[in-house]
Amino acid sequence: MSGPAHGSTAGARDGQDPDTDLPDPLADPSLYLSRELSQLEFNFRVLAQAQDPRVPLLERLRFLCISCTNLDEFFEIRVAAMRHAMEYGLPAATDGMAPAAALRQIHRRASELVDGQYQCWNQVLRPALSEAGIRIIGRSDWTARHKRWLRAYFHNEIMPVLSPVGLDPAHPFPRILNKSLNVVVVLKGRDAFGRVGNLAIVRAPRSLPRIIQLPPHVSGGEHDFVFLSAVLSEFVHVLFPGMTVRGAYQFRVTRNSELAMDEEEVENLAAALRDELAGRGYQRPIRLEIAADCPRPIVRTLLQNFGLPDNAVYRIDGPVNLSRVVQVYDLVQSPELKYPAFQPRQLPGSDAMFDLVSHGDVLLHHPYDAFTPVLELLRQAAEDPNVLAIKQTLYRTGKDSPLVEHLVQAARNGKDVTVVVELLARFDEEANLGLAGRLQEAGVQVVYGVVGFKTHAKMLLIVRREGRRLRRYVHLGTGNYHPGNARGYTDLGLVTAHPGIGSDVHQIFMQLSGLAPAIELNHLMQSPFTLHPGVLERIEREAGHARAGRPARIIAKLNAINEPQVIRALYAASQAGVRIDLFVRGACTLRPQVPGVSDNIRVISVVGRFLEHHRVYWFENDGRPELFGASADWLERNLLRRVETAFPILDPAVARRVRVEVLDNYLADNVDAWELQADGSYVRRTPAEGEPPHSAQAWLLERMCG
Repeated sequence: MSGPAHGSTAGARDGQDPDTDLPDPLADPSLYLSRELSQLEFNFRVLAQAQDPRVPLLERLRFLCISCTNLDEFFEIRVAAMRHAMEYGLPAATDGMAPAAALRQIHRRASELVDGQYQCWNQVLRPALSEAGIRIIGRSDWTARHKRWLRAYFHNEIMPVLSPVGLDPAHPFPRILNKSLNVVVVLKGRDAFGRVGNLAIVRAPRSLPRIIQLPPHVSGGEHDFVFLSAVLSEFVHVLFPGMTVRGAYQFRVTRNSELAMDEEEVENLAAALRDELAGRGYQRPIRLEIAADCPRPIVRTLLQNFGLPDNAVYRIDGPVNLSRVVQVYDLVQSPELKYPAFQPRQLPGSDAMFDLVSHGDVLLHHPYDAFTPVLELLRQAAEDPNVLAIKQTLYRTGKDSPLVEHLVQAARNGKDVTVVVELLARFDEEANLGLAGRLQEAGVQVVYGVVGFKTHAKMLLIVRREGRRLRRYVHLGTGNYHPGNARGYTDLGLVTAHPGIGSDVHQIFMQLSGLAPAIELNHLMQSPFTLHPGVLERIEREAGHARAGRPARIIAKLNAINEPQVIRALYAASQAGVRIDLFVRGACTLRPQVPGVSDNIRVISVVGRFLEHHRVYWFENDGRPELFGASADWLERNLLRRVETAFPILDPAVARRVRVEVLDNYLADNVDAWELQADGSYVRRTPAEGEPPHSAQAWLLERMCG
């Protein structure tokens, strides 16, 4: 095996049937949904959580903010890529939609999402918060006392850090930072130098809080807030003495946030990344958000300055930085307005992890099972004199993670510690640069994976001397080594001392840290080599079982799916009679329930308290099921352009747990589940008549943490 392998349907990549060289009917663009529009639909489902009165009020506010930050990232990454595709004349996606047409559809649907977000804020959540004693007070509701305090706050805390720029030949349009708060001001009159006022720009530095809490003695309430944007608009005239302010309109620009760095052309990846990050906030503009009442000539001026078309502007009925209201969630300590606290289940015997795992595989189902055993495994390895080596991949770890402390301590205790840090983990690049530096200073051997292939696999390997032999202990996960995410993301972790799995993981680390040749794994599937063909082969095997009248079924739980060969294989399996249940939280380009093509495929998206994040593949295999946990979604990037792993669940007891807790449990969800329709829309599941409501997440909380 010398490079990324492809399965038996590789010839279908260009839309040809590999057996006949005729056009493959399953490559028909009408059988595929737009990835971008599908991703937008996910944010409508998040917004539905904010609109759901069954969800605690402050959690509804949090979901609204999540939908806003998700939309920001959608423009920074997906829309930026689509504009690039349009300008460079790149071909249409699998769905057949040309980039220009896709951008028009995105603008239409994104505008509907933005309207829904602000309607939810203005008409639902803000009034409900006020009734609960949490007031976000608009300018029209400020009392004389409010204004006096805010005027003093503006003079003392805000004005000293502002640098307004009047636009004239000597003052060109200032650089506007990505997603920063700004105000465009319309002026009349002359300044001290006799210059005629026209337009000015006021930028709000990141050092200023976007939400300002009023003291109780000023507002009379314990939880009263105002937006910084409202304060700027109210007192902006102070910045232009002697001139008349005829209008002040807040705006925000979203820019491309993908790093344009050719890894193969740089000599020092870390140094090149530092240089690239310095300019990330000023890359190409993609979207303009502006106050709804801003006059059209001003909007045209801004669009012209940023080089944006008309379909890049979004008029906002409220603060342009609505996502910042999430600070209220943290500032207000009202447990009755949040989800009930829960205590993750602790693993008995975790004070002696090596003894525990030596007697059998251990499954951790986060967030219901605590992440503590993973940290304990690493801590005990760092302190155990019998442990000789530790190897780990790190993609995202979170700030001040105890995991990093354990790795540092292990190195100081003389262990051979190797860490594969993925520098290009999107939006965590700067944090990972700092992490890599800290580990290196402690004596940890840090490598950056493979140029051109992000290392997304989640692996921890510990080599321990036990008597006359060396034994490998392994943790493999579907999610990152991030204690914070483990409290809010659903993920699986497997801790095992299985010799074959340990050997496979060891070989992958050898490949990542050195220049090892192609390897043959016995238990794991690995991208970009065997995972893609391995998934295709198993789907095709199920189709063969179905055609022969044998038991055949596929259940997979993923974050997203768009890989054309996998989708075509699933369509063919459906046509053969295989029943296929796919849990796909986010974007899904597979079109289910198409007569004669995908009748047997059902796609469900679960959106609830926790972010659904496990990746699990289950194949019935004529009564001999195969079950895998994985780091990879069925996306082109994961299967073909990343280092990923899918690991088998071999212990029968552990496999039963996964089947019950992850698969059967989610199949029964009729509360938080949405079903994808053939037209790309989603319909929320509700209990049938006489059927009790069942939330998969609530069931697990009650069963494991109750």
